[in-house]
Formats: sequence, C-alpha cells, structure tokens
Amino acid sequence: MRAFVTGGTGFLGANLIEQLVADGWEVIAMHRPGSNVARLHQLGATPVAASLDDIDSLRAALPKDLDAVFHLAGNTSMWRGGDAQQWQDNVVGSANLARAAREHFAAQTKPGRMIVTSSISAYGYQQGVLSEESPQCANDPKYHYHYSKMHAENAVREEIAKGLDAVFLNPCGIVGKYDVSSWAQTFFMLAENTLPGVPPGGGSFCYAGAVARAHISAFERGRCGQNYILGGTDASFLEFFGIIARLVGVPAPTRTTPAFAIRAIAALSGIVSRFTGREPAVTPQKAAMLTRRTAADSSLAQRELGYGTDLSLEEMLRESRDWLVSEGLLRAPDGTASTAASTGVEREVERKAS
Repeated sequence: MRAFVTGGTGFLGANLIEQLVADGWEVIAMHRPGSNVARLHQLGATPVAASLDDIDSLRAALPKDLDAVFHLAGNTSMWRGGDAQQWQDNVVGSANLARAAREHFAAQTKPGRMIVTSSISAYGYQQGVLSEESPQCANDPKYHYHYSKMHAENAVREEIAKGLDAVFLNPCGIVGKYDVSSWAQTFFMLAENTLPGVPPGGGSFCYAGAVARAHISAFERGRCGQNYILGGTDASFLEFFGIIARLVGVPAPTRTTPAFAIRAIAALSGIVSRFTGREPAVTPQKAAMLTRRTAADSSLAQRELGYGTDLSLEEMLRESRDWLVSEGLLRAPDGTASTAASTGVEREVERKAS
C-alpha cells in the first residue's frame, strides 16, 4: 500500500506515519520546500517537496499506484493578522489537493481515497454535545480558524461531487507524543512556573495514537463524504492542567481566571496588535475557545471505525510527558531522564482498535 501524507512534520502526522510504516505502507510525505525533513526520514517516510498553493507541484508530487492521500496539513492560527494566509493554507490548499487527488486517482488503474483531517471547530460554537448530526455553523469569519475548517470541508465536497472518494475526520483536542507546540506548552509553563492562569472552559481530549489509527480505519472502511467526530475524555481546563501539574511534580492550580478577564485582555491585545503587527499571546479567537466548554459524541466513529476512546486523560498526558523527557525537552519530576513509557499504551490502543 502506498500513501501520500501532508502535514507529516507535525505532531499528528508523525503518529500517523509511524503507524502506516509499522503496518507495511510505503509513505511519501509532502513538506514545504526548505523545511526540516529529519523526522520524516527517522519515521521511515520518503520526503517530497511541494506546496498546497501550487497545484502543479502537487500533481508532480503524487506518486504512481497511489492508494491513499492523508491530508493532515493545516494552519491553526487564531490571530486575525494571519487570516489571509490561513484561508490560502486551509481552504485553497485543500481545494488544490482534492482536485489533484481526484485527477490522479481517475488516471490510474486502481481506486484511491482521500482522508481529510478537519476539526471539531468546523461545527462552530454550539450548545450541547456535538455529533455528526449537528449542523456545521462556523459561519462567522471573526472566528476564522473555525470558518476556514468548515470551508475547507466544503471545498473538498465540491471534488466529491465530481468523483473523488473522500472521508472527513473531526478530532477534538489531541494529546500524545511528538507534540512540542500544542498542549506541550502547558507542560513547559507549569514546570517553569510561568503559567499566567487557567481558563474556565474545557473540552474533549483525544489520544493521538487512536486518532492516527482512525485515519487508517477511515481509509479501510469509512463512508465516502461522511464526517467522523473523534472525541475522548471530557474535562475542564482546571482538571486538565491539574493532571499536567502532577506529572511534572508541581502544585496543581486550584482556581480559574474569570472569563471576562481573559476576554478583556484578549480584546486589548488585539487592538495593540493592529499597530505592532505582532501576534499577541492571547487573541480574541483564543479567548473565545478557552472560555467555552465543548463536548463531543464519538459513537459513530466507535461503531464504524473501531475508534478507541477509553484511555484516561492521565495516560494520554503521561505519554506526552515521557516523550518530552526522552527528547531532553523536559525534566522528569525527580530531575532525572525518563524512558518513554508509551509503548504499552500504544499496544493497548492497537488491541482495542482491532
């Protein structure tokens, strides 16, 4: 089996490539020209340079006898200064790749399928528990990340109407190894006592290994055009940060910062950024996300993809911590190096998924 993967240099992409290679797939991983491809080589993938905003480069990069395109690349900015580039990356880029994939699959002798990594954000902010039956209502460009993810899905659906076979995955907050820039930042801030406060919101947190496995399952048995929401453990940010604090050996925070205070800081920072041109630490989009609580129903993915959601949040976060320690990016609570203890967790997820 041969796969073309975008976003392979990222956190989730690394987990997916690792599992594909372990399953015997040949993986061709797209990267931006000039980017560091050391991790791709380490994972066993073959790097190829291309750009999502250049459809001809995508056409040239797609290999012969291709079985699957896994589109994980995405721009997760939550700053208005990055909105134009985010539209190019998420919407135009997805449209280009979907078109190139449709043309490529149509020209070869065997069928192929595209798996699109979207986000729970494509559903927008809604009350109650989100499921695949919930409307996608991320219609406000003020929340541009959500807006761009919904429109990226719509762009791919235009190619589905022309014959592309594609499936959509909508993960919530992903936790696990290979993360250095997402929730890993909370480990660093708590360990260094620089956490400015705990927001009052919360979310559904899913295990990176299980999300990666769901991508492979979606290729094997997902339904064309179907969304699959990938949730996990629902928790408040106070609970989430408390677990991380215990894992790095520092006192757990005991209270949250009021939502109005976070939103006021974000609004002021947003005004300042218009003059400085620099992204603030807390933007209005980030404040909106951090002060809300999102819950999701993964039962469809469980039934149809065998998606596993029964790992505890502490197990997910422990893997993340142990990987950071093994890479020399974080000190273990006792001040010594720690061997990554994720292997047993991965085996358990594999067993449950099978």
